[in-house]
Amino acid sequence: MDLDYDKLLERAREGLEDVMQNAERFSPPKPDIMHEGSKKTIIRNFSEIIDVLRREENHLYKYLLQELGTAGSIDNRRLVLQGRVPEKKINERIKSYIDTFVVCQECNRPDTSFQRAGRTLNLSCEACGAKRPIRTNLIA
Repeated sequence: MDLDYDKLLERAREGLEDVMQNAERFSPPKPDIMHEGSKKTIIRNFSEIIDVLRREENHLYKYLLQELGTAGSIDNRRLVLQGRVPEKKINERIKSYIDTFVVCQECNRPDTSFQRAGRTLNLSCEACGAKRPIRTNLIA
């Protein structure tokens, strides 16, 4: 059995290429936004967004209300916001939430979870093991 180091290394790299190149497997759904007159803005696929992000419904809900500066409620797994909120603003805030609370800054993967260490809330990556504190006044 003649297995030299270079051949083994090349074979190992071939198996990794698909995983390494497919880092963009995470694509959160685009918010399905509907306006009811000038009184309400509804994100119809709020539950789908929550499921893909693997976060608690209440956490994203509180974040969006705080960032958009409006009142709102969750109704049948849809998010109902008071007033007419522009789609662009909602999309920007959800992207900001994903960057802050979902994606690992080390490996750019969404395989993260919240872990509390004392009074500090950390974002812990299940893919690479990185941990970083999250500075926020939202309760996870």
